[in-house]
Amino acid sequence: MKFLTKGTLVIVVVSCGLAMPLRAAETRPNFLFIVADDLGWADVGFHGSKIKTPNIDQLCAEGVELTQHYVQPMCTPTRVGLLTGRYPSRFGDQATKPCNERVLPWGTETLATALAGAGYDTGLAGKWHLGSKPQWGPNHFGFKHSYGSLAGGCGQFSHLYKKGPYSRTWHRNEKLVDEEGHTTDLIAREVVGWIERKKTPWFYYVPFTAVHVPVEVPGKYLEMYEEGAYDRDPARDLSFRRYAAYTTHMDDAIGRILETVRRTGQRENTLVIFTSDNGSFPSWRNGAYPGTFPPCPRLGSNLPYRGYKAQLYEGGIHSPTCVYWPGKLKPGKIDAVVHVVDWMPTLTKLAGYRPKSGLKWDGTDIWPWITGKETQTVPRTVYWKFIGGKMAIRHGDWKLILPGKELFNLAEDPYEKRNLAGSEPARVADLLERLARARKLDVPKRPSDAEPQK
Repeated sequence: MKFLTKGTLVIVVVSCGLAMPLRAAETRPNFLFIVADDLGWADVGFHGSKIKTPNIDQLCAEGVELTQHYVQPMCTPTRVGLLTGRYPSRFGDQATKPCNERVLPWGTETLATALAGAGYDTGLAGKWHLGSKPQWGPNHFGFKHSYGSLAGGCGQFSHLYKKGPYSRTWHRNEKLVDEEGHTTDLIAREVVGWIERKKTPWFYYVPFTAVHVPVEVPGKYLEMYEEGAYDRDPARDLSFRRYAAYTTHMDDAIGRILETVRRTGQRENTLVIFTSDNGSFPSWRNGAYPGTFPPCPRLGSNLPYRGYKAQLYEGGIHSPTCVYWPGKLKPGKIDAVVHVVDWMPTLTKLAGYRPKSGLKWDGTDIWPWITGKETQTVPRTVYWKFIGGKMAIRHGDWKLILPGKELFNLAEDPYEKRNLAGSEPARVADLLERLARARKLDVPKRPSDAEPQK
């Protein structure tokens, strides 16, 4: 069937219906939220990639693909949006960029604190990057258990972040630890063990450090890409092979986690969401991390979209995303605008959480559209603010990027090839006015703290 206007708030369902309604009497679902790091739109098999991602592909084939799922252009801001339901700029400029300082005020109601308050067990394994000191870690923001990197991406075997005060970053429950093994395997092992021990309901957040640089991968995955050629330039060819193997390694880890959910009898009561925190970056050179790593002249791809990580073009903020819940969601596609800030309102509603006053969510509960209960379409406005004065606003099919005043009609030009700002002054004026309204809740620095959460 043909979908309705792409720039709509709500989700357009396929003709057979995407989902069966959740009955109120049913057990509240577990939530498994998986986030890849720097995975590009074209880096998954279900988007035609040569990279082998069979587990993610199956998740998408048997679930619901969100074809217009937006995130932020880099790591920290996306994590803020996911865990608060609000645009990062609501928490100060430090939340709109990669940040090692504490990002959120003490006392912030997060997705984890909300679900914990609703009776969920909460865990995190992977990359935090919302405050890189142990005393700023996940356990202070609603996670009863946490493991992985307090800072950003790190050496896959050394587990060291960039050179400087936050270099030693690997932790368990905010206590720095030394471990042996690849970060991807360690994260998977932690999640598997946790799921095996836990009783429902639970929320587990799995922000992988893969496929963020540095690129290091066990040999058995690299062997999977020995045949064929991927680039005419030998250096770029080898670089892509490593990146592809790195991605397949992460996919294998996801498969182990999903198998544990099935093996423990929790498959039919676990809602799984998979996405990436931002678009891929085209290349990388060593220098910021302790140790020596091979150059990466070719990494992932966001094609056919324009742009990459740290940009507000679609390639930087348009992430491969799918939702899976066997027996509840039938395979299909959602071809309407959704945003990472929607997940807190959506998941907490499913959990029976009653929001506190003053949360001021920018996101909306999208579950009625996922289930097919709602089909009415209303144009939606979504907003981005990033470092360096970069901003974007989308309303319906129209998107304006600043500075530079670039205007695109995404329904007719999804790959942002034609800047229409010069020929559409009224449209530019309208979007500038909407942008001004969206910015009214922004603040320049982190708001004052409530009491620290233990």
